[in-house]
Amino acid sequence: MIRLAKLTDYGFVVLTYFVQSGPSKVHAAKDVAANAKLPLPTVSKLLKTLSRSGILIAHRGMKGGYQLARPAAKISVAEIVEALEGPVALTDCISGEPTDCMVEPHCPVRGKWARINMAIQDALERVSLAELATPVPPRRPAGGTTSHAHRGAEADESHSCDHLRCTGHDVEAPAGNFLQAANRDVTEERS
Repeated sequence: MIRLAKLTDYGFVVLTYFVQSGPSKVHAAKDVAANAKLPLPTVSKLLKTLSRSGILIAHRGMKGGYQLARPAAKISVAEIVEALEGPVALTDCISGEPTDCMVEPHCPVRGKWARINMAIQDALERVSLAELATPVPPRRPAGGTTSHAHRGAEADESHSCDHLRCTGHDVEAPAGNFLQAANRDVTEERS
């Protein structure tokens, strides 16, 4: 299964807070932690990493804190993933680093993984932090009720929400959904 690390997931939660609360505003780590509902040590680690990578700017002093280094529309999801996890590499042989894989010298699928890796990288490059931070409006089903997140006691028990990995909301993605684009790109690669 391809999955972002929880710390990376939290990094997106933190950066989304920056966008939604005023991208040019300077935010103290403790305020970011409180608003993102994450532990301060975790947020501090993320802020330092994102600052070192050039996504955030750190300001020192009494009124110090962090702010986005540039407009959210100019920061790609790929850049954030790379800052928090390293380069997108689905297999070890794609990274260009030496591996201990015994099959690598005669692997029949090595070149194919590179194409798939590039399709994922391209899809992540095409989505900006600004797009990711845009709230997705709830879809209204034919019966007129809203998603279970707004139904209170009627919410079903299958709901499981872990920040960006929610599986229970009944929402419709915007037309430019990057996952649809990624699926389309991988499908095109196959044909």
